[in-house]
Amino acid sequence: MSNRYRKDRNGERLTWADHHMLIALVTAQRSPDPNTQVGACLVNAQNKIVGLGYNGFPRGIHNCQFPWKREADNILDTKYPYVVHAEKNAVSNSVASLEGSILYVTLFPCNECTKDLIQAGVSKVVYLEDKYADTWQSQASKRMLDHLDILYMQHQWTETPLCLNKLANMLTSLK
Repeated sequence: MSNRYRKDRNGERLTWADHHMLIALVTAQRSPDPNTQVGACLVNAQNKIVGLGYNGFPRGIHNCQFPWKREADNILDTKYPYVVHAEKNAVSNSVASLEGSILYVTLFPCNECTKDLIQAGVSKVVYLEDKYADTWQSQASKRMLDHLDILYMQHQWTETPLCLNKLANMLTSLK
């Protein structure tokens, strides 16, 4: 048995890292974006969740009022000028100081979100995937994080604990 999760009377428990990444994944499901749903979960040193966010339009703009297209002749007819990223929403929605906090996010943050995370005092970024690793935005993010010695790492799931199997069975039974 891995030491990344522990046994208790109910069987194996999730690690905090797996727990927080699962929360980010569930939060991503709130995103109305038909192409890319991103979720973010900010936690403090005591593993308490202090902020959640997903990508979507700013408060007050309904999902059918602006475009969700990725490509158009005019950039104003795409989603890009309007969408607020999950990380920025998590920072905006935070309920406590983010100094020394850890971000769990389903997609590696862009350079604009990275600036917000740095300004908020986030000390570590744990991401699920980095599908835009070759873009200048991702490279700029890594350059800033490296310069400030802010750790970033891809999340590594533990072996599937018994509780994940229980969760899968519970979700299946809801159908």
